[in-house]
Amino acid sequence: MYLKLGVLSCGFNVFDEMLHRNLVSWTLIISGAVQNGEFDLCLEIYLDLMRSGLRPNEFSFGSVMKACTIMGAYDFGWCIHGFALKIGMMQNPYVGSSILTMYAKLGDIEASERVFDCLDNLDVGCWNALVGAYALCGCSFGALKVVSSMQCRGVRMDQFSFINALVACSTMGYLDYGKQVHGFIIRSEVESSTSVMNALMDMYSKNNGKDSAMKVFIGMQHKDVISWNTAFGGFSQDDNARETAKLFYEFMLTGTKPSHITFSVLFRKCGELMDLDLGVQFCSLALHLGLFDEGNVTSSIINMFSTCGEMGMARLVFDSVHLRNIIAWNELICGYNAICNHTEALKIFCNLWESGVKADECTLSSILEACSKCGHQEMGREVHGAIIKSGFGSCGYVCSSLIRSYVTFGLLHDSFEFLNGIDRLDFKYWGVMISALVHQGYNYEAIRLFNSLMEAGKKPDEFILGSILSSCAVVAAYHQTKCVHPLVIKMGFDKSAVVSSAVIDAYAKCGDIESSRMAFDQSFVSDDVIIYNTMITGYAHHGLVMEALEIFQKMKLANVQPSQATFVSVISACNYMGLADQGCLLFESMNLNYGLEPSPDNYGCLVDMLSRNGYLDDAKHIIEAMPFPPWPAIWRSLLSGCRIHGNRELGEWVAEKLLKMVPENDAAYVLLSKVYSEGGSWEDAAKVRRGMIEKGVSKDPGYSLIEI
Repeated sequence: MYLKLGVLSCGFNVFDEMLHRNLVSWTLIISGAVQNGEFDLCLEIYLDLMRSGLRPNEFSFGSVMKACTIMGAYDFGWCIHGFALKIGMMQNPYVGSSILTMYAKLGDIEASERVFDCLDNLDVGCWNALVGAYALCGCSFGALKVVSSMQCRGVRMDQFSFINALVACSTMGYLDYGKQVHGFIIRSEVESSTSVMNALMDMYSKNNGKDSAMKVFIGMQHKDVISWNTAFGGFSQDDNARETAKLFYEFMLTGTKPSHITFSVLFRKCGELMDLDLGVQFCSLALHLGLFDEGNVTSSIINMFSTCGEMGMARLVFDSVHLRNIIAWNELICGYNAICNHTEALKIFCNLWESGVKADECTLSSILEACSKCGHQEMGREVHGAIIKSGFGSCGYVCSSLIRSYVTFGLLHDSFEFLNGIDRLDFKYWGVMISALVHQGYNYEAIRLFNSLMEAGKKPDEFILGSILSSCAVVAAYHQTKCVHPLVIKMGFDKSAVVSSAVIDAYAKCGDIESSRMAFDQSFVSDDVIIYNTMITGYAHHGLVMEALEIFQKMKLANVQPSQATFVSVISACNYMGLADQGCLLFESMNLNYGLEPSPDNYGCLVDMLSRNGYLDDAKHIIEAMPFPPWPAIWRSLLSGCRIHGNRELGEWVAEKLLKMVPENDAAYVLLSKVYSEGGSWEDAAKVRRGMIEKGVSKDPGYSLIEI
């Protein structure tokens, strides 16, 4: 009674006063400690039980394995596993399942598999534990294979089997398999289980099956608050706040009381919809129902205001809360990062540290991002110290952020030193390091690290290959590209759109357009718009406009919907060959034929094409009429056109606009000087050059490189 009421101390007093304790007494106190979050105490009591001479039962083992899982006490759990083997308790399905689950939750799926293989008396609970283990470790394909084995061996699936199978389908995006599981659910007559139907609805929602999710929701016999929460977060229309409000109204008519999870989902939904009016109304209701001060509700409100750019309101909510959990701190830090106010994010982190709140991996990764963005190298090193002090030195997410930070600071030696110091160096760290080097422009260092990876006998994954091919494209490393391409084919990554497009791009930028086309023709991903865009861009850069337009036609015949990037590529191709009329028609077709609103990049390509081909007034009109404020690059395109076609008057006007926007940019001075000099006005050209020197603006030197 005391333990179930959460009065642990009274329960222990009774236990201590007992003259004769049996196994039930010990098991009760062990499970009570776990239920009340006293995991260290649970393990101590278990050891006292062992010293008393009594042998633990399956419930004692189950509670202790749960404590080991939550505490991450792998070695302790391993010892208990050994003892269970010694006393013959491993063949108890409950004990076997508990140990299997512990290994899975601690990331050792191989140990879970070995435990399962050793079990003789397999009941549906053991099978469910293995399915859940695979799902926990992200091995969704393995989970679905086990479900298939259950069917083949005639094991009758229960509601937990179906829930685990649906979780695996959600994780991997296996909509077709999820539909088959739906069929099994109907055949097994478990549609009356609300938990199963909630999992089914969630699976459809996460796999772009919102209509199917809605049908499941409407057909449910018994809806609980979780059903409604899934509906609010899963398939209420993404761009329609009215539909969300209507669904909530229907929910309230059922008489079901909203929970703190309900409001948490709703506030985040309002943030996605950028609808603060609806969000404020939900705030009032949460306050009325006494849920405003719930930790996850508060953090969701902060998230909503931050997402909508109202950091002042987010800060007011944060300051009004007396008991702030770490999620609220994280939301505020992420909010300041999102609006690039990294200095304020650092101040919030300092306040958190001084208040004694324990930072988690999200906090540390977010603050490392702030340090990187504002160039606060010293603070970054201090955060590194805090990471070690807090015990997050082995956390993959934090280590990855730390590697990226050091590369961003240009401290490559520290990055490599930290990488070498990681105990369990797996591919995610290699991938993060290579990706960070590529992102920061250290392409040769990335290639050298990749070669070291290969020399060590490691097999890169698709993300590493994609990153290294991007480096090859940037520095035109032709021989490296030719070495990586066979590796891509050998490992089967030519079926990946990301890797295939990177191969096409690398060959094209290395000057070998024939190999680029060969890689395109051999690509297995024939329905991916990125593949087509990359090939069109490759032809455009080589001035092969007819070939680029041929790929565009091939794309239409394959019923692949073009993207805005597609039109950037084809209009650029027209630009190179002076086909201004064709380029304008393609620009107009974006909205007329495909329902695409032109992006700033599309307008930039159009203006550049018109400017290069002498349609300067048309280009000027496009800039003035487009729905975006002009940016420096688009003014430079028009100014360059003025230089090519000798339009001095318009060139002076454009240069004035450009200099107001970026007064220290050398392009405006250089292009205006050329407008004057090529028109024979040498004095005006010299005057522009002198003004450039007087204002301390220097021209960046050009350079070329070749691969030897």
